Amino acid sequence: MRSFLITLVAATALTACGTTTTDDAATTETAATTAPVADPSNPLGAPGYTMMAASSDQFEIQSSQLALQASQNPAVQSYARLMIAHHQATTANLTQAAQSAGLAPPPPALMPAEQALLDQVRAAGTGPAFDAAYKQAQITGHQSALQLHQGYANGGDVPALRQVAATAVPIVQQHLVGAQGLNVEAMMQQPAATGTTPTDTAPVRSGERG
Repeated sequence: MRSFLITLVAATALTACGTTTTDDAATTETAATTAPVADPSNPLGAPGYTMMAASSDQFEIQSSQLALQASQNPAVQSYARLMIAHHQATTANLTQAAQSAGLAPPPPALMPAEQALLDQVRAAGTGPAFDAAYKQAQITGHQSALQLHQGYANGGDVPALRQVAATAVPIVQQHLVGAQGLNVEAMMQQPAATGTTPTDTAPVRSGERG
Protein backbone atom coordinates (compact mmCIF):
# COMPACT_ATOMS: atom_id res chain seq x y z
CA MET A 1 0.00 0.00 0.00
CA ARG A 2 2.76 2.39 0.94
CA SER A 3 4.55 1.59 -2.26
CA PHE A 4 1.39 2.36 -4.24
CA LEU A 5 1.00 5.76 -2.56
CA ILE A 6 4.61 6.71 -3.31
CA THR A 7 4.12 5.78 -6.96
CA LEU A 8 0.88 7.78 -7.14
CA VAL A 9 2.47 10.91 -5.64
CA ALA A 10 5.42 10.70 -8.04
CA ALA A 11 3.12 10.32 -11.04
CA THR A 12 1.07 13.32 -9.93
CA ALA A 13 4.19 15.46 -9.56
CA LEU A 14 5.42 14.52 -13.00
CA THR A 15 2.06 15.34 -14.51
CA ALA A 16 2.07 18.75 -12.84
CA CYS A 17 5.58 19.50 -14.11
CA GLY A 18 4.60 18.45 -17.60
CA THR A 19 1.54 20.69 -17.51
CA THR A 20 3.61 23.66 -16.29
CA THR A 21 6.21 23.15 -19.00
CA THR A 22 3.53 22.91 -21.65
CA ASP A 23 1.82 26.06 -20.37
CA ASP A 24 5.12 27.97 -20.33
CA ALA A 25 5.90 26.89 -23.90
CA ALA A 26 2.44 27.91 -25.06
CA THR A 27 2.80 31.30 -23.38
CA THR A 28 6.20 31.86 -25.02
CA GLU A 29 4.86 30.83 -28.43
CA THR A 30 1.87 33.14 -28.08
CA ALA A 31 4.09 36.06 -27.11
CA ALA A 32 6.33 35.44 -30.09
CA THR A 33 3.34 35.23 -32.40
CA THR A 34 1.80 38.50 -31.18
CA ALA A 35 5.05 40.51 -31.19
CA PRO A 36 4.76 43.51 -33.55
CA VAL A 37 6.55 43.15 -36.87
CA ALA A 38 8.10 46.20 -38.55
CA ASP A 39 6.28 47.10 -41.75
CA PRO A 40 8.68 48.49 -44.38
CA SER A 41 5.73 49.85 -46.36
CA ASN A 42 4.51 52.03 -43.47
CA PRO A 43 5.84 55.59 -43.97
CA LEU A 44 5.08 56.46 -40.33
CA GLY A 45 7.27 53.64 -38.98
CA ALA A 46 11.02 54.09 -38.75
CA PRO A 47 11.97 51.16 -41.04
CA GLY A 48 9.59 52.26 -43.77
CA TYR A 49 10.43 55.95 -43.49
CA THR A 50 14.19 55.47 -43.60
CA MET A 51 14.00 53.15 -46.61
CA MET A 52 11.71 55.51 -48.52
CA ALA A 53 13.72 58.62 -47.66
CA ALA A 54 16.98 56.93 -48.63
CA SER A 55 15.47 55.78 -51.93
CA SER A 56 14.22 59.30 -52.65
CA ASP A 57 17.70 60.71 -52.02
CA GLN A 58 19.28 58.08 -54.26
CA PHE A 59 16.90 58.90 -57.09
CA GLU A 60 17.79 62.58 -56.88
CA ILE A 61 21.50 61.84 -56.79
CA GLN A 62 21.54 59.27 -59.60
CA SER A 63 19.18 61.14 -61.92
CA SER A 64 21.17 64.33 -61.42
CA GLN A 65 24.46 62.59 -62.10
CA LEU A 66 22.87 61.41 -65.32
CA ALA A 67 21.81 64.99 -66.10
CA LEU A 68 25.41 66.18 -65.93
CA GLN A 69 26.19 63.77 -68.78
CA ALA A 70 23.02 63.96 -70.88
CA SER A 71 22.06 67.64 -70.75
CA GLN A 72 23.64 70.63 -72.46
CA ASN A 73 21.29 73.06 -70.69
CA PRO A 74 23.24 75.20 -68.16
CA ALA A 75 20.11 75.61 -65.98
CA VAL A 76 19.57 71.85 -65.82
CA GLN A 77 23.23 71.20 -65.04
CA SER A 78 23.26 73.84 -62.28
CA TYR A 79 20.12 72.38 -60.72
CA ALA A 80 21.54 68.86 -60.98
CA ARG A 81 24.73 69.82 -59.14
CA LEU A 82 22.63 71.36 -56.37
CA MET A 83 20.52 68.20 -56.08
CA ILE A 84 23.59 65.99 -55.76
CA ALA A 85 25.10 68.12 -52.98
CA HIS A 86 21.87 68.59 -51.02
CA HIS A 87 20.69 64.99 -51.19
CA GLN A 88 24.09 63.63 -50.22
CA ALA A 89 23.79 65.86 -47.15
CA THR A 90 20.24 64.72 -46.31
CA THR A 91 21.35 61.09 -46.68
CA ALA A 92 24.15 61.70 -44.18
CA ASN A 93 21.70 63.33 -41.74
CA LEU A 94 19.27 60.43 -42.08
CA THR A 95 21.99 57.85 -41.47
CA GLN A 96 23.31 59.67 -38.41
CA ALA A 97 19.84 60.03 -36.90
CA ALA A 98 19.03 56.37 -37.46
CA GLN A 99 22.26 55.28 -35.79
CA SER A 100 21.68 57.61 -32.83
CA ALA A 101 18.28 55.98 -32.33
CA GLY A 102 19.83 52.50 -32.35
CA LEU A 103 18.48 51.64 -35.80
CA ALA A 104 20.29 50.15 -38.75
CA PRO A 105 21.12 52.84 -41.32
CA PRO A 106 19.01 52.64 -44.48
CA PRO A 107 20.62 50.98 -47.50
CA PRO A 108 21.49 53.31 -50.41
CA ALA A 109 19.10 51.53 -52.75
CA LEU A 110 16.25 52.49 -55.06
CA MET A 111 12.76 51.22 -54.30
CA PRO A 112 10.56 50.19 -57.25
CA ALA A 113 8.85 53.59 -57.68
CA GLU A 114 12.12 55.51 -57.81
CA GLN A 115 13.74 52.88 -60.04
CA ALA A 116 10.88 53.22 -62.54
CA LEU A 117 11.22 57.02 -62.49
CA LEU A 118 14.96 56.80 -63.08
CA ASP A 119 14.41 54.39 -65.98
CA GLN A 120 12.05 56.91 -67.60
CA VAL A 121 14.65 59.67 -67.34
CA ARG A 122 17.37 57.43 -68.74
CA ALA A 123 15.15 56.35 -71.64
CA ALA A 124 14.68 59.99 -72.72
CA GLY A 125 18.16 60.03 -74.24
CA THR A 126 20.06 63.31 -74.35
CA GLY A 127 19.54 66.98 -75.14
CA PRO A 128 16.18 68.77 -74.92
CA ALA A 129 14.19 65.52 -74.68
CA PHE A 130 16.23 64.55 -71.64
CA ASP A 131 15.78 67.99 -70.09
CA ALA A 132 11.98 67.77 -70.33
CA ALA A 133 11.94 64.26 -68.82
CA TYR A 134 14.35 65.27 -66.07
CA LYS A 135 12.24 68.29 -65.12
CA GLN A 136 9.04 66.24 -64.88
CA ALA A 137 10.78 63.52 -62.88
CA GLN A 138 12.14 66.09 -60.43
CA ILE A 139 8.67 67.53 -59.91
CA THR A 140 7.17 64.07 -59.36
CA GLY A 141 10.00 62.92 -57.11
CA HIS A 142 9.97 66.01 -54.92
CA GLN A 143 6.19 65.97 -54.56
CA SER A 144 6.42 62.40 -53.24
CA ALA A 145 9.36 63.28 -50.97
CA LEU A 146 7.53 66.29 -49.56
CA GLN A 147 4.52 64.16 -48.67
CA LEU A 148 6.77 61.55 -47.04
CA HIS A 149 8.73 64.01 -44.87
CA GLN A 150 5.68 66.05 -43.86
CA GLY A 151 3.83 62.90 -42.84
CA TYR A 152 6.67 61.54 -40.72
CA ALA A 153 7.46 64.92 -39.15
CA ASN A 154 3.85 65.07 -37.92
CA GLY A 155 3.29 61.43 -36.93
CA GLY A 156 6.52 59.43 -37.03
CA ASP A 157 7.47 57.03 -34.25
CA VAL A 158 11.11 58.00 -33.57
CA PRO A 159 11.88 61.52 -32.31
CA ALA A 160 15.34 61.76 -33.88
CA LEU A 161 13.92 60.83 -37.29
CA ARG A 162 10.99 63.22 -36.86
CA GLN A 163 13.54 66.01 -36.49
CA VAL A 164 15.30 64.91 -39.68
CA ALA A 165 11.98 64.88 -41.52
CA ALA A 166 11.04 68.33 -40.25
CA THR A 167 14.41 69.70 -41.34
CA ALA A 168 14.01 68.15 -44.80
CA VAL A 169 10.58 69.67 -45.48
CA PRO A 170 11.69 73.26 -46.34
CA ILE A 171 14.64 71.92 -48.36
CA VAL A 172 12.38 69.72 -50.46
CA GLN A 173 9.91 72.57 -50.90
CA GLN A 174 12.69 74.75 -52.32
CA HIS A 175 13.75 71.96 -54.65
CA LEU A 176 10.19 71.50 -55.88
CA VAL A 177 9.82 75.20 -56.66
CA GLY A 178 13.16 75.11 -58.47
CA ALA A 179 12.11 72.09 -60.53
CA GLN A 180 8.81 73.68 -61.48
CA GLY A 181 10.61 76.80 -62.68
CA LEU A 182 13.37 74.96 -64.51
CA ASN A 183 13.65 76.47 -68.00
CA VAL A 184 13.98 73.63 -70.47
CA GLU A 185 12.03 75.29 -73.32
CA ALA A 186 14.81 77.76 -74.12
CA MET A 187 17.10 75.03 -75.43
CA MET A 188 14.25 73.52 -77.45
CA GLN A 189 13.49 76.84 -79.15
CA GLN A 190 17.09 77.89 -79.77
CA PRO A 191 17.56 78.28 -83.56
CA ALA A 192 20.21 76.24 -85.27
CA ALA A 193 23.33 78.15 -86.30
CA THR A 194 23.42 78.99 -90.01
CA GLY A 195 26.64 78.69 -91.93
CA THR A 196 28.00 81.26 -94.37
CA THR A 197 30.05 80.84 -97.47
CA PRO A 198 33.19 82.83 -98.28
CA THR A 199 31.42 84.64 -101.16
CA ASP A 200 28.67 85.78 -98.76
CA THR A 201 31.09 87.63 -96.52
CA ALA A 202 33.78 88.72 -98.96
CA PRO A 203 34.09 92.54 -99.02
CA VAL A 204 33.46 94.38 -102.29
CA ARG A 205 36.59 96.15 -103.48
CA SER A 206 36.55 99.67 -104.77
CA GLY A 207 35.79 99.77 -108.50
CA GLU A 208 34.19 96.31 -108.53
CA ARG A 209 30.53 95.61 -108.99
CA GLY A 210 28.73 94.35 -105.92
